[in-house]
Amino acid sequence: MPSRAIPFSFLAEDRWLPRAHAHAARVARFAEPFVARRNAGRKHPIEDFLFTYYTLKPGQLARWHPGAGTALVGHDAAERLGWKHYRALTRTEREAAGVEEDVAAVVLDLPAYAAEREETIRFCGIILRGTAARPPQFGCFGLHEWAMAYRSVKFGIRHEYLPLRLGADGTDRVVEEHRIRCTHFDAFRFYSPDAAPLNELQPTRATQRDLEQPGCLHANMDLYKWAYKLGPAIPGELLMDCFELAWRVRTMDMQASPYDLSGWGFEPIAIETPAGKAEYVEAQRGFAAEAAALRERLTTALAPLEAALSS
Repeated sequence: MPSRAIPFSFLAEDRWLPRAHAHAARVARFAEPFVARRNAGRKHPIEDFLFTYYTLKPGQLARWHPGAGTALVGHDAAERLGWKHYRALTRTEREAAGVEEDVAAVVLDLPAYAAEREETIRFCGIILRGTAARPPQFGCFGLHEWAMAYRSVKFGIRHEYLPLRLGADGTDRVVEEHRIRCTHFDAFRFYSPDAAPLNELQPTRATQRDLEQPGCLHANMDLYKWAYKLGPAIPGELLMDCFELAWRVRTMDMQASPYDLSGWGFEPIAIETPAGKAEYVEAQRGFAAEAAALRERLTTALAPLEAALSS
């Protein structure tokens, strides 16, 4: 097998191809219903989110990657020579690894990838490590969604096809009777104009790196975003673990929102009540624990990319 001089490991086709097929099947369970709805002109308030708010397309998500530091060997590996950031093994690498000349073998071109994606790599490192270093906060109760619908008679609502569970006046009262303390810019930026001044913090894109904290539902959903922004350098299994966590977090996020999703089969988490608050915090703590493990795995996967920048 490979010489110690080769800075990556190897996967034969009978080992990596089943992983690629399993990944595609895992993606299809989520992507195929979305594509069918999109083609039919229908919406789903929860299940469309990861394909509409986030920018990775279903076809891109379905492409499995082994991540940085792993070469793929075999006939089907040749297709990846047409994929961005992949390269063929050199003659020296083949000889050192014992790969025959007529067998396809590809690997992520790590130095070229790192040079092209330097800003993304560095920003992901700042966000992942900074978020992990801060204490989690569990007292927001998902009020960011309520703030987005505040004074809807005046401003309308983001999800215009969904009814408000407590009506416009009831929604406004919930906002006015609670402390609003969202730390996440990409939630805060969708607040209605009259709700923004009510937030105890005023997050901006510039302060994102200083405010992200590991109890935040949106920060934990965004692990999926950081995973796909690092593209083929992240193993497909880790990408989908982040995706599936984001899927479950989004479900809970909308159950705790002001919208009535009973017609879609989802019971509300009534955060305006003590019982609803307790239910929300319990789920939020569970998601934070799952996200902490994924954040650590992403940080580990990021390390060789950062090392490539340094070298």
